[in-house]
Amino acid sequence: MVEGRVLRMSLRHALIGLLRESPASGYDLMHVFNSSLAKVWPATKSQVYTELAKLADAGLLVVTAEGPRGRKEYAPTEAGLAELRRWMLDAGNEAPTRSESLLRVFMLGALTRDQARDYLHLIQRRSAEDLAAMTAFGEHVDWDREDMGDLRIYGRMVLEFATRLAELSRDWSEWAAQQIPPTDS
Repeated sequence: MVEGRVLRMSLRHALIGLLRESPASGYDLMHVFNSSLAKVWPATKSQVYTELAKLADAGLLVVTAEGPRGRKEYAPTEAGLAELRRWMLDAGNEAPTRSESLLRVFMLGALTRDQARDYLHLIQRRSAEDLAAMTAFGEHVDWDREDMGDLRIYGRMVLEFATRLAELSRDWSEWAAQQIPPTDS
């Protein structure tokens, strides 16, 4: 806790961090979210556009260009970059991670053993699908593109973490399903 509040990752920090690379519009940012951040920090179009306006009103972003149909490109201000750095360095105050999937696993005793195994197989399938999607994504990214800036280093790290996490989840759920005795007694 800092100043009586729990610090959590927010959409505002994700947006400021992405805009640090180069100015972008809400449309451009949605493309980044949908193509790379959706599994890490999902956001809807309305959330992104609302937060961009709030950040600009707070002086953390500035509009750098305006185009047709109200299109605006944003870039972080010095105050915005300072807020991003403050949040980054306050990582020790993160809220505990919650996992609805693991809570369900903890409660599997409320189901039949077949239903419990089915749930674990669902986790296994979803993890395998996530792994395939991340592998395909990684193969199509040109990690050597200069215009990616720091994202080519740190984006690759995030993709590697997410890939390893999907592998772990897939393997764990397969193991967990085997731990359930074959019949209800």
